Order: sequence, then structure tokens, then C-alpha cells
Amino acid sequence: MDRLSTLFAQQDDRTKFTLTAIAASILTASSIIGYQELQRQRRKHGKQQVSSLDHEARFMNNINTPVLKIAPTPHYISGEQAILGDDKTKQLQDAFVIVVGAGGVGSWAALMLLRAGVRRLRLIDFDQVTLSSLNRHAVATLDDVGTPKVKTMQRHFERISPTCQLDARIDLFNADNADDLLSGHPDYIIDAIDNINTKIDLIRYCYDHNLKVISSMGAGAKADPSRIQITDISETLEDPLARTVRRHLKKYNIEYGVPVAYSTEKPHHVKLLPLEEDRVEEADDFAALPDFRSRILPVLGTIPSMFGMAIANHVILELTQYPGYHPLPIKLREGLYGRLYRDLIVRESREFNTKVCPMDVKDVAYIFEEIWHGKSVLTGPQNQMALVRWDKTKPLNFMNTVVMSKEEARRHDALSSDVDLSQHYGQDICIMIEKRLKEEEGLRKIWDSAL
Repeated sequence: MDRLSTLFAQQDDRTKFTLTAIAASILTASSIIGYQELQRQRRKHGKQQVSSLDHEARFMNNINTPVLKIAPTPHYISGEQAILGDDKTKQLQDAFVIVVGAGGVGSWAALMLLRAGVRRLRLIDFDQVTLSSLNRHAVATLDDVGTPKVKTMQRHFERISPTCQLDARIDLFNADNADDLLSGHPDYIIDAIDNINTKIDLIRYCYDHNLKVISSMGAGAKADPSRIQITDISETLEDPLARTVRRHLKKYNIEYGVPVAYSTEKPHHVKLLPLEEDRVEEADDFAALPDFRSRILPVLGTIPSMFGMAIANHVILELTQYPGYHPLPIKLREGLYGRLYRDLIVRESREFNTKVCPMDVKDVAYIFEEIWHGKSVLTGPQNQMALVRWDKTKPLNFMNTVVMSKEEARRHDALSSDVDLSQHYGQDICIMIEKRLKEEEGLRKIWDSAL
């Protein structure tokens, strides 16, 4: 230090000034850096205190001490709000939905309802998260293995939407506890159960008590997402579980009126997952519960999630009475469309002497399935159907073609072109047809403008 002082004293005034300025700058910079570091340490300490207080608050909340929860702005439902409107979004938020079964299908259905804004949910499942279920569960992680599925979902759901009123029930649904588990006047119930007897109990209870329900059929061994659809249980085909459910429900005089999510994909080479050799003799011991299956179909993780999201979407649109929502059953009946097309050509040629039909088989299928839902405009579902030009004074096109039974079509053909259809068929029939055709025309204009 003495040597530095001597060296400094030997310098001229300009050099002394320069050295003094440099030293002052270094001192100032050091002070600023030190102050910033001190501020960082204080902020870090403050966050740790907040985290500690939050942890303590959560602990206190678990012992029924009220803790203030700040509701986040629900930006995640802006899409729903734009499509549904403010009133319908509020209606959706106030809805009460029960999901029975919290596996691959049920967990995704519940998650998407939560993200759509539904605040009142009840989840019912007796089972725990397993390693084999991680490929299809909506929220479960490796840390959740061994935890009840509904508790796992409750923990994750509270982080997504703290305002959600989630009722997690670790219980196995059956006919004996149905009154309790389905209490509270739910607006909709989702059946995501994979046991046939329990599934039948749930559907029967909902049917008998006038509760809205949608049931998931089998997602196991399926791989083609384009085959997933929603339809009435009476319209299902190719699904072994749906076939079994239909057979059981028929014993209780339930043949239709139950919407389901299912796949038209035909199971082929996929088989049940095998048990290890040393477990075969005690196979029943490895079932989750007595009478439950101990071997299961392998599941491609994406398919149950699509089932669940399709179900959630259906529930959202049903709860908000979304206009124009009519799930279209894909019946894979190309033969029927071909026959309808040929009959239409013959009818047009005979009645109007036309040589060229302005529509093709795909147009016929669209008119039959999507505009008229495969039903006669006069009498509803019939066995033998036909497509008919409604107003004989107008050309054949999408807006002038209706579905009738073959006998109704024959009588319609016999009418003169100047007959008053309102007087002949009645005002209600004509108003219904006109309204449906105007809806279709409006939809076409919207899509044409969008494209």
C-alpha cells in the first residue's frame, strides 16, 4: 500500500486525476453490482417466504381452515365463449356433470369439461393409477402410480382451475349405492366404466330416473380415429361391447335412447394381454375386484383420449343446446346409398323425363343422413326409404329433396304438380321441411363465404 502511495505521489496532476477517476468508477460499479445482488437475495428470500406461507395455507386448508383462493381470469375458455356466447358459457360453467370411471376415457372427458369451464364435477372410481395406465391417462404421471385415480385428478385439476368444485369419490359404482353417487340433480352423467355389469347398472339407473347419460363403448384394440362416432346405442355396429350392452339392455326393454361413443372399426388380430404362466391358475386373484376381468385388451393411448374428448364435446353441445348439432351415425351402408341413387334416377326419368341427375351417390348419402337423418319427413324411421323431389314445380337439388318411405314416395308421385302441399300434408309438416331446408341453405352460405 505504501509503495502504491509513493508511486501515486510521483505522478503529475493530469495522471493523478485520471487514476482518481478510474478508481472512483470501479468503486461505483462495485457498489451498484453489490446493491443489485443484495436486491436479488431479498427477492429470493421473499419468494421462499411466500412459498412457505402458501404451503402452510394448503396444509391448513386440508384441515378445514378456510383459505382465500384468488380466482384466475378464465382466459382458457375464450374459445368456448366466442362459439357459444356469454349466456351459454355461463350456463356451461354452472352445469353439474358426473363422470363414472376415471381411466383413459373418463379422465380425458373430465379434463376437457374442466378446460371448457365446467366448475361442478364429481369423479367416481375405485381404482388406482398403475404403470400400464400411464399411456392413456389424461393427467397421471409416474409419481401418481399407486394413488387413487380420482385423487390424482383432483390434485391436478385444482392447479388448472382453482375455482372448480371437484367431488372426488373413491368408490365402485353399483345398483346399491347409485342413489348416493348420482345424487345432486346432475345435468349430465358420463359412463366411462369398463365392466359390463356395472355399466348396465348405471345405464339402467339413468334411463329409469330420466338422467341424461352418454356411455363409452370399447376403445381397446382400436387404432383408426376416423371410425370414432357418437350415435344411439341402437345404431351401433361392429363393436363387441356395444353388441353385449344392447343384448343386456333389451332384457329391461331399453332398445334406444342411450347415446354412446363407439368405433365402427372391426377388431381383428389384436388379442387379450396374456397373464404370466405362474398366474394362470389364480387368474381371478389378479382381477381388480371379484368378477372383474383379470386380462384386458391392449389399448393404443391416443384412442381413449379421443373417445373422452368426443364425449366431452357432446356433453358441452347438449348442455348448451348448440344449434344444428345432430351426431351423424356412419353406418357404412354404401349399398343403401347406391340403391337410393338408382331409384332416384328412375323416378326422375319417369316423372319428369330427365336424362341426367344433378347429384351423385355422395350427394344422396349426404341428403339422406345429414339433412334428414335417415328418417321420413312424414312418419320418421321406416324400413324401406326413398328420395323424392318435394316441390314438383322446382328443379331437383339439395334444397328440394326429401326422404320418404317407398309407399309414401309412390303416393307423392301420384300428386299433381299444382297440388297445395300445405293442405295435403298439413302446415306442421311443411313448416318443418321449410325450416330444415333453410337451415341447410344458411349453413352452405356460411361455408361458401368462409372458403
